[in-house]
Amino acid sequence: MVSVTRTAFGELPSGAGPVEKFRLQSDLLKVDLISWGCTITALEVPDRQGKASDVVLGFAELAGYLQKQPYFGAVVGRVANRIAKGAFTLDGKEYRLAINREPNSLHGGLRGFDKVLWTPQVLSNGVQFSRISPDGEEGYPGELKVWVTYTLDGGELVINYRAQTSHTTPVNLTNHSYFNLAGQGSPNIYDHEVTIEADAFLPVDETLIPTGNVAPVQGTAFDLRKPVELGKHLQKFGINGFDHNFCLKGSKEKHFCARVQHPGSGRVLEVYTTQPGVQFYTGNFLDGTLKGKNGAVYPKHSGFCLETQSWPDAVNQPHFPPVLLRPGEEYNHTTWFKFSVA
Repeated sequence: MVSVTRTAFGELPSGAGPVEKFRLQSDLLKVDLISWGCTITALEVPDRQGKASDVVLGFAELAGYLQKQPYFGAVVGRVANRIAKGAFTLDGKEYRLAINREPNSLHGGLRGFDKVLWTPQVLSNGVQFSRISPDGEEGYPGELKVWVTYTLDGGELVINYRAQTSHTTPVNLTNHSYFNLAGQGSPNIYDHEVTIEADAFLPVDETLIPTGNVAPVQGTAFDLRKPVELGKHLQKFGINGFDHNFCLKGSKEKHFCARVQHPGSGRVLEVYTTQPGVQFYTGNFLDGTLKGKNGAVYPKHSGFCLETQSWPDAVNQPHFPPVLLRPGEEYNHTTWFKFSVA
């Protein structure tokens, strides 16, 4: 059985409306979601002793999500990840987007899907959020109707993304939760053991745009097909962290993507998706300046993201899996976050 409770979370400034919180609770998980940015604000998971801890970074109050912050727990779009130089050409016409991470456009622009109020609808085992992104919003063509549905089933949180457009447009939606399986507020993720089921990854330039090559992981720091202890692995290869797309099976069916285990608590996160890629990000830009839940600060490498998605800058890289949605078609992707104890 899943219970869903609905409460007030805060008021947006200038009378822009109330933000609501929804708590989904099963026998294994407790998930808090808010209507601002379809954001996961808390996710409580038991350890091997049965003691529950909140394993996502974020804020206890709405004000935290309204400040400049790194997309904690939010749905990002219309196009997640980076678009080179904030520009693309479609049917002979060039579209220019806001440059919000020099020199590129990132996660939908200055006011992406993470910075808007969504309309909620309570379901028996979850909540569906919807909104209409107007034609021209953040420079993107076409009116886009979007539905993001969170449902809970035992130890599994399922996120389904759907969209329909009035004009051909790129679409790439994902959730940007930062996890720390030791519990949010733990100083780093170095003791986490990571596996990603990918034979290839996308090398990037100095601005984190894919170079266009699809490179094999074999013999590189990106070979995570067998579990690696993150801290030792970063040290061994002398790298600052990960912020890269891993190329998954081309299947649109549900497939295994990644597994992260925290030996200390026994918590395990497995990710399954219908998407062709996952951006593995190790919180390289966190710097300890934000104050989160229970007074926690979030230094570099204190959380990791597994952003299931299409490949970055695919709208400018014709040999990448396509990201264009056309009128009459439906964008429909699902990701499963499955928690257990080892």
